[in-house]
Amino acid sequence: MIQLTEAAVDALRTAIAGSEEPVEGLRLMVESGGCAGLKYMMGLVGEAEPSDVLVEQAGIKVFVDPMSIAYLEGTTVDFVTSLEGAGFTFDNPKATWSCSCGKSFG
Repeated sequence: MIQLTEAAVDALRTAIAGSEEPVEGLRLMVESGGCAGLKYMMGLVGEAEPSDVLVEQAGIKVFVDPMSIAYLEGTTVDFVTSLEGAGFTFDNPKATWSCSCGKSFG
């Protein structure tokens, strides 16, 4: 399924704690677009959709729509800090290639 690294869990806990709105979990999805054909989308949500697949790790709920789960199965989500900044990265075994920003894949 989908895995969150310890760094990703920590970053999500911080984001959830700092949210002004009630948060039930993280929505993770794939949409058409980006320079490689598909792009990762994510955001905090107040509730799940009835058709969502639920992945829970270390108390963090991740909601994935049925269409996106086929693209995301086996993906590891990490949070990294580098000279270029900080952000989430995706190690997706189903991606045959990705753009240099790491937010788009094909």
